[in-house]
Amino acid sequence: MAEKESMDALLPLQPTSFHILLSLADEDRHGYAIIQDISRRTNDEIKLSAGTLYRSIQRLQEQGLIVETRTRPAPEEDDERRRYYSITAMGKAAAQVEVRRLHSLLKMARSCGVVPRTT
Repeated sequence: MAEKESMDALLPLQPTSFHILLSLADEDRHGYAIIQDISRRTNDEIKLSAGTLYRSIQRLQEQGLIVETRTRPAPEEDDERRRYYSITAMGKAAAQVEVRRLHSLLKMARSCGVVPRTT
């Protein structure tokens, strides 16, 4: 019960946090790679500044949704100044719960005629 309550306290996720979790869902990334991935996934609709990204990363770490990882790419592909981040099991769970929440909102919007029904 306490785990569900702690998850409920995190929701709804801030859009920036949700996008960061999505970016880390398929692989560990460093900050600039997260910015690039989010920009690519959103067709440049979302372009995070470094300040916004690192404030969000700090909050996600404090919430236990992501961690800084020690796993690094091969030295010839790495820059030792980079910090790499990984989504946690709790972070994946939070992203999944957020997707269900958004899906439910979309269903409500469709039922009210705000969003066209798909065929």
